[in-house]
Amino acid sequence: MPPSVRSQLGFWLFAQLRAGLTAANVVKALDDIVQGFWRIELWATLGFQEIRNRYRRSTLGPFWLTLSLGTMVLALGLLYAGILRQPIDDYLTYVAAGFTVWGLISGLILDGTRGFIDAEPLIRQMPGPLSVYIYRVLWTQLIIFAHNIWVYVIAALVFAVSPGWTVLLALPGVLAVLINGMWIGLLFGLIGARFRDVPQIVASVTQLMFFLTPIIWKPGMLEGRVLVLDFNPLYHLLEIVRAPLLGHAPTVAQWLAVGLITLLGWSLTLLFYSVYRW
Repeated sequence: MPPSVRSQLGFWLFAQLRAGLTAANVVKALDDIVQGFWRIELWATLGFQEIRNRYRRSTLGPFWLTLSLGTMVLALGLLYAGILRQPIDDYLTYVAAGFTVWGLISGLILDGTRGFIDAEPLIRQMPGPLSVYIYRVLWTQLIIFAHNIWVYVIAALVFAVSPGWTVLLALPGVLAVLINGMWIGLLFGLIGARFRDVPQIVASVTQLMFFLTPIIWKPGMLEGRVLVLDFNPLYHLLEIVRAPLLGHAPTVAQWLAVGLITLLGWSLTLLFYSVYRW
């Protein structure tokens, strides 16, 4: 794209934001998000229906997710434990927890980006808050996470890993992930509904981030390159849930990083959602 065209596009976007960012539009956007949350019966029903449709006439139903994840964790855990020379009991539990939490995070990102696209028929037929369809994504992914967490539970029982009461810290971690999943769905779902290449781009970036995030490797293996971790937002979101599952409390720095990600993400989302929600 020529510089002059980019400059004109930038000025047009700034003018649109400036014209549309009014107090009334911000209030409408916030009201949409709040009213969408209170439509609990609607988005919960839509989430259950989506799970049922995915596994209709299947014997195991959603537990195929658990079986698939468990097989992958076992195969990769055994393989990389040998390659990286890690103790199998500690490493397999680490991988199980990592894959389980990563499934929640990546599911929120990928499904959130397609949230409005997949709900297009419902949006056209049923008036109501648009945020309902992102709450549906959150609920669906939480159901899937509840099935997948059994992979970690089984690994912890087999290898006698006891996180103790620290495991309860995973609950606020999951809540923080869902709160961030909400703004990701609203923002990228909004952009993806207009530019249909965005879901493919996000899927490619998410796949790349899988390898840059310590899921099958440990942070200690990356000595001298901590910037890869410090500036990786998905690592901080992953760690505030995975660390308690392994018996460790997340650090204050990790919680501060997640707080900053949440603040910046929601600020940008409210800006775009207020102006372009229509």
